[in-house]
Amino acid sequence: MQIRLNLEQKKYGYNVYINELERIEIKGKTAIVTNPKIAGLHLNTLLNSLKCDEYFIISVPDGEEYKNLATIELILEQLFTSKLDRSSTLIAFGGGVISDMTGFAASIYERGINFINIPTTLLAQVDASVGGKTGVNNKFGKNLIGSFYQPKAVYCESKFLRTLAFREFNAGLAEAVKMAVTFDKKMFEWLESATLDEEQNLAKLVERSVLIKTRVVEADEKERGLRALLNYGHTFAHVIENETGYKKYLHGEAVAIGMNMANSLSVKLGLMSQKDALKIKELLAKFSLPTHYALRDESAFYEAFMLDKKTQEGSVKFILSNGIGSAVMKNDIKRDDVIKILREFK
Repeated sequence: MQIRLNLEQKKYGYNVYINELERIEIKGKTAIVTNPKIAGLHLNTLLNSLKCDEYFIISVPDGEEYKNLATIELILEQLFTSKLDRSSTLIAFGGGVISDMTGFAASIYERGINFINIPTTLLAQVDASVGGKTGVNNKFGKNLIGSFYQPKAVYCESKFLRTLAFREFNAGLAEAVKMAVTFDKKMFEWLESATLDEEQNLAKLVERSVLIKTRVVEADEKERGLRALLNYGHTFAHVIENETGYKKYLHGEAVAIGMNMANSLSVKLGLMSQKDALKIKELLAKFSLPTHYALRDESAFYEAFMLDKKTQEGSVKFILSNGIGSAVMKNDIKRDDVIKILREFK
């Protein structure tokens, strides 16, 4: 299956291929950015499909804590050493961390070269690999250094997901739940009953998530409005990840907690019914995802929101669901109302 993502009134775009990784032909030099774990499991599969003039393997450490400028320097140094030029291509071969870092490196190497996303995790297939968000973390927060830089193509293969650990697979489902809660009530209802260890259902999940993501990105590539709604749960999640040093929770797990925290705020504000909030919590529980975080200091947690990319002129913008299948952005929520919710998680 192929899903087309069109940008700037269809002047350009790219395809997202689902289970069609049979042959990739690239002109010029190619560098594959991956990590030792993914290389050991799947690199031969990729190399058997790849036809290019010359390729190089760039291996980076595995884990969100390595998603930083030091790793970008490592990637760039190897690109220069291998003498890649503006006609060369980077391939991101891994999960969301690899996708974000490779895209960012591609955007700044010699002011921009082509890159292709080949996501090997569910989280990256349903979300991170599509849409052109790239970047790294620093001590101030998540993805605060980066760029919007679109890939030339994305290849999502179900076979790569078979080797995922149970916890990592479920973390990817958090992003699919996010898509459903914000934009697709029917998808949410399907997830409540679907058996996702069946190959057909897994492909359907990736397809539906990518369709939602492409529709949103086409309407708002640079996240000035509609696309920001896909950050549902993330405002809280990014603070959680930063507080725990990106080691305690996988990204999807932090998003699951963040969605539950956002829902508590929605219920308090009268935007969401308690019934819908419970249904979302139960779906997250179905996928063994955490929904509670014992924060240490509610005031410090709130102040960390000020470094969120959506925050402007001291006004925190929260993405909240106003019923399953719909979401809104709110920038007029009183600090005291948020603090009261945060205390419930203390």
